[in-house]
Amino acid sequence: MLTGASSDRDGAAFAAREVVELLEVLWTQDRDMTSTAPVSSSQLKVLYVLDRDEGINLRTLGEVLGSAPSSVSRMCDRLHALGFIERSLSTASRRELELRLSGRGESYLAELRARREASLLHFISAMSPADRAALVAGLNGFRSAVTGPAPAESGPRTGAAESA
Repeated sequence: MLTGASSDRDGAAFAAREVVELLEVLWTQDRDMTSTAPVSSSQLKVLYVLDRDEGINLRTLGEVLGSAPSSVSRMCDRLHALGFIERSLSTASRRELELRLSGRGESYLAELRARREASLLHFISAMSPADRAALVAGLNGFRSAVTGPAPAESGPRTGAAESA
């Protein structure tokens, strides 16, 4: 028999899974608006990490992604060729390279986030103010549980949470 807390957790996990599946369907149907082209979903994860943790090296990026160094290096080569990331010598060690989003990479992420938010606005606008407030509180709680406390936000952002 499930306790109240277990039932709440199970219900929340079920609801979150369903929302993720709905988003996948929505973004597949609205492909022109939410497409990640010209980057793959794996490369998009790299961009999200570099947006959050600017100036990290390949080894750290691989640890964050849970990927082999050779895979991370190839992804970064492709992103560098697209002009989405920059590599520079580390300030801590001349034997390491630091990775950062380029201006083009920052613009790409901002545009992708704006398109995705616009895709969601239709549905969010149909929600009651109380439901929208509950959604924001719930998603902020979920983000905090996954990534740690969210930075204080002074108003609406053009970027969505970086969970990829």
